Amino acid sequence: VGVLDALGIACAHVVGMSMGGMIAQRMAIGWPDRVRSLVSIMSSSGARGLPGLQPKVLKVLLAKPRGRDREAVIRYYLDFFRVVGSPTHPVPESALRPFIEATIDRAYNPEGNLRQLAAVMADTGRAAALARIKAPTLVLHGRDDPFVPLACGRDTASRIPGARFTPIDDMAHMLEPEVCERLLPPIITFLREHPLDTPPLVAKV
Repeated sequence: VGVLDALGIACAHVVGMSMGGMIAQRMAIGWPDRVRSLVSIMSSSGARGLPGLQPKVLKVLLAKPRGRDREAVIRYYLDFFRVVGSPTHPVPESALRPFIEATIDRAYNPEGNLRQLAAVMADTGRAAALARIKAPTLVLHGRDDPFVPLACGRDTASRIPGARFTPIDDMAHMLEPEVCERLLPPIITFLREHPLDTPPLVAKV
């Protein structure tokens, strides 16, 4: 919301993925006049009783890099993305490695990851608050997601009045090029159904 203020944007289409989907949901709950539409991707309502991540994902999450050098950290994330990625559209290491290297070089903060996980677990009231969302909502979720199971997306949509739920075949918890090709058409169609005609704010200096 602060970014919208700084850019002088009164209202926007808000799209969030995974934890970003949870943040987008919170925006739609707390600032309904700033969110023209909401797209929640591979995310969850945070409700208790929903299925958790698969054991193979937990095993990788609880593991640590086999060393403190850069290559050990890269190998750790290669293992992680292989586990959470699409089983039918795996990204070859030659394409995945440069992405991981750039991410690590930009910001590698294991403690930050733990704080993010703690924030997700602490947000226990969001599930009930989803009923207050007024923005048109599209919930997209992969059928093969081992990190945030499909039931979490279905539950999210069921709690938001009028939300549209669209499961995506061959999608897990990663945006491979083939998965993006399946995600974009429903998102573009949805956004066109809800045009953004709000005039911009005057940017604050």
